[in-house]
Amino acid sequence: MRILHTMLRVGDLEKSLAFYTQVLGMKLLRRHEYPDGKFTLAFVGYGSERDQAVIELTYNWYTSSYDKGNAYGHIAIEVDDAYAACEAVRQAGGKVVREAGPMMHGTTVIAFIEDPDGYKVEFIQKGTWTPA
Repeated sequence: MRILHTMLRVGDLEKSLAFYTQVLGMKLLRRHEYPDGKFTLAFVGYGSERDQAVIELTYNWYTSSYDKGNAYGHIAIEVDDAYAACEAVRQAGGKVVREAGPMMHGTTVIAFIEDPDGYKVEFIQKGTWTPA
């Protein structure tokens, strides 16, 4: 078994696609409209769905926002330099909600940004954490 994708419901698909492709540098892997169901699915990621987990952006037509509740946390992305990644997001018009720096109870360098729908994305600096 393996993780295939994480699905996020988005209120403006074009704005979300611009964020994930232009700000975070992902590729649009596929997109399909379902007129009978009144929704569109777009899959974005850094590589092929055959090799990596990706993000599914689900746009339900005529729905512009969602109640996210308090259970969702974030998506984590490894970056070479969390400080530079935050600056690149800021330069692209994105929102940094926690500046890069060591986590409170450790040495892992992290930062948090927000996508257009308010979903959190964590940057984790390469070399500052140890995977299991």
